[in-house]
Amino acid sequence: MFTTKNHWQFLGLLTMVAGLLFPPPAQAAYHFANFQGKPPIHQLDEGGAKPLGLSPDQIKKVYNLPATGGQGVIAIITAYDDQKIENDLNVFSKKFGLPECSSKNGCFKKHALGTAKAPSNWSLETSLDVEWAHAIAPNAKIILVSAKTPSGANFLKAIDYARKQPGVVAISMSWGGAEFSEETTLDDYFKKADAKITFFASSGDSGNGVNWPAASPYVVAVGGTSLSLNSSGTLQTESAWSGSGGGISAYESEPDCQRNYSLSKASNQRAVPDVAYDADPKSGFSVYYSGLKNKGPWFVLGGTSAGAPQWAAIKSLGLSADNAKFYADKASSQNSKYFRDIKSGNNGDCGYYCEARKHYDYVTGLGSPLTVNF
Repeated sequence: MFTTKNHWQFLGLLTMVAGLLFPPPAQAAYHFANFQGKPPIHQLDEGGAKPLGLSPDQIKKVYNLPATGGQGVIAIITAYDDQKIENDLNVFSKKFGLPECSSKNGCFKKHALGTAKAPSNWSLETSLDVEWAHAIAPNAKIILVSAKTPSGANFLKAIDYARKQPGVVAISMSWGGAEFSEETTLDDYFKKADAKITFFASSGDSGNGVNWPAASPYVVAVGGTSLSLNSSGTLQTESAWSGSGGGISAYESEPDCQRNYSLSKASNQRAVPDVAYDADPKSGFSVYYSGLKNKGPWFVLGGTSAGAPQWAAIKSLGLSADNAKFYADKASSQNSKYFRDIKSGNNGDCGYYCEARKHYDYVTGLGSPLTVNF
């Protein structure tokens, strides 16, 4: 007999099943006011007396990048005030035979929106971003814009300042946080910037999942790979890095460039990432930071935060890097001229959305760069 008790048990069962099949957005109660950006950075070591990570020459060989070049200004958005960055940049430059980049010669400018001293994770992030943007595009100018704190509101102030500076061609954002319901209302910060400016953001270092600002359809989201080099520094393999953020945005609609490319299983939502770059700390980058007492100043750093400033530098080299061109190039018959297609590796156990494969995938996007001209 179907009793009242059975009825409520049945409804409860239906509710449970519905919740499993159609879960609400994970951050439904999470709002922009609570946003705190984090730098997706990973240390391989505790610092040493000499550089043990990849050198600029090695990474340029891997990605077919020119030895020199760069036009315009690369703007780098970080948080807090790193007071040692200019000195550290020039130690790095001398070590690797790069031209001086200082406030004295007009190559480097710092604009701090607050005076709070940067904690070590943000200082390391700043060193990684500034040093490697200069390494990839040594003739470009760099402006470092430091938000007062890593709150969403303070980051928007930093972005607003950076996009209005003369000569800016690329803006790098090596930080992110969980998506929030109001994020679509903030797209104009990226959409209404000068058409010459391309925004780049790290996709995150926690594996499958989507972060903001990488989720914005007006930002190039940079995922992560792992490199394997032989003893002579020649690339053997490049695969998806297990920490690379990626997936489908809970709030942003699929942009035209992705719709025209016909992404599989995107469900009319923004897919992340767009492109990829080395992020595995095991194939990490040599970075100089002198702010930690009793530790050597040379670190090996990785994370998707390494890719955002270097893709920004690639934009400075060729002045053509943006999502519209990326997806058109990847869809062309000469796609291998533009990208190395990453076909192996994963960033979780969620099946299709966590596995690298031919063409586009939700771990490494369209792939890693093989040119500066798109």
